[in-house]
Amino acid sequence: MGPDRPARAVQAPQTPDATIDQLEAEVMQLRHAVESHAVIDQALGVIVTVARVTPDEAWDIVRETSMCTNIKLRRVAESLVAWARSGELPTPIRDALTARLNRPLDR
Repeated sequence: MGPDRPARAVQAPQTPDATIDQLEAEVMQLRHAVESHAVIDQALGVIVTVARVTPDEAWDIVRETSMCTNIKLRRVAESLVAWARSGELPTPIRDALTARLNRPLDR
């Protein structure tokens, strides 16, 4: 080991059961990430259609709506997708989305 390389901590080898548990947890995290990505993409499509904006602008709108309401992005996205089907949108999201859409876009 040279002076530019940090020392590595020595780890005990994992048991097969621990490795399986770790891999199963990683698979679950990856599945959740893929599902979240799909819902967010669908929500962006809703905003692109309703607001007649670009996908990048839709991303900014959804992200800002999430930040203004302090609601996780995935939950905002799920609500927007449900709104497209039902016409119902939770009040905090509706209010933040309306306020954001009433502001000029940064084009």
